[in-house]
Amino acid sequence: MQFTNHIAQTIEARGIFQPDDLILVALSGGADSVALLLVLRDLGYKVEALHCNFQLRGEESLRDEQFVSTLCQHLDVPIHIKHFDTRAYAKDNKVSIEMAARDLRYAWFREQAARLHAQAIAVAHHRDDQAETLLLNIIRGTGLRGMAGMKYRNDLICRPLLDVSRTDILDYLSVKGQDHVTDSTNLEREALRNRIRLDILPALAQLNPNISKTLSTLACNVQDALPIYEKGLEDSTSQMVDPQQVGTAMTASPFSIKETTLTLLHEWAGCYGFTRTQLQNILTASTGRMVESASHLLLRDREHFILHRKGSVPTPPQLVFETLPVSKVGTMVRGNAYLDASLVKMPIETRRVKPNDSFTPLGMRGTRLISNYLTDLKLNRFEKQFQEVLTDASGKILWVVGHATDNHFRITPSTTDVLIVRIKREY
Repeated sequence: MQFTNHIAQTIEARGIFQPDDLILVALSGGADSVALLLVLRDLGYKVEALHCNFQLRGEESLRDEQFVSTLCQHLDVPIHIKHFDTRAYAKDNKVSIEMAARDLRYAWFREQAARLHAQAIAVAHHRDDQAETLLLNIIRGTGLRGMAGMKYRNDLICRPLLDVSRTDILDYLSVKGQDHVTDSTNLEREALRNRIRLDILPALAQLNPNISKTLSTLACNVQDALPIYEKGLEDSTSQMVDPQQVGTAMTASPFSIKETTLTLLHEWAGCYGFTRTQLQNILTASTGRMVESASHLLLRDREHFILHRKGSVPTPPQLVFETLPVSKVGTMVRGNAYLDASLVKMPIETRRVKPNDSFTPLGMRGTRLISNYLTDLKLNRFEKQFQEVLTDASGKILWVVGHATDNHFRITPSTTDVLIVRIKREY
């Protein structure tokens, strides 16, 4: 049969299944899923069925469950059925009924795949569904990946019917003499996808009778081109921060803002929950602008972007103390603190800098806010926030750690002993 051969060719060309795979078929009882179960069985694959009763359509939901149970009994195909309280899930998680059903369905599918040691979960999306998805993504303002539509295989989720139309499916079932059930909600126009199916695609078909095939071909072309696109992005963002390292410390991207496009910025930071609107705003903002997602902060600092994970606090530097006679000090090393030991009241400790902290930088007169001093050093907002200071027992600031000591504790001709403080380096 032509339909069966077409599906076999798609499976082979796209590497969707292996001959010995156990395939779990998402079986709603509708024409698409029934055709999927039958064609995979005809092709000799080992299949079991999964049916979700979302308890949303009353007697119709019970009818669907009875239909798939009877069908699988007739075909001698094992079936697994799950009842969901979809409305309660949607309310508890503040999502739409449609999204709740999707979340529940795919979570359970994956649970069953793990339990049954299945290699694939087959769903019955076909070419017309692909066209709807593409239009839906375009309407919502998608990027290039959204133009790729649904994949033939995405992890365990497989779509062997993506190359055939709804008409092909109905013709196949007619030849097989196989009936199916109809979900009445598919005829309602409340959902955007339904309006695309019932109104927009028919209108487009008046301009191009093969519109679904054309859009599906477009999705395939984009899918085939995506590896080239992603390789280009990888090369362009290779100097950016490794996403796996974000949050272990404040990490500035060495990638120049002047060379950054919105697409590159979205590829780098979009996976941390930032919207394209946020990224567009910060791309054109002045230095110091910051946006936040649920998990991260993104700062524009002069010519770089800085990504910081919320709640991530860098480990304070470990300090090493040594007191020597002034005659034994030798050459002073930049980045260490050299203090007149007789002026320091013990014990000493480190703490995070406070907004109104001030000191007199070495060699200067008068006091300066440490925040202003750090700004002059071109430290970014996060570095300033987590800057440590060394204080003595009286609370006086001895050293802005890693930078300048306070002039009041400088070494003078009358100094006899020097307290040397340095940051312990890890090698």
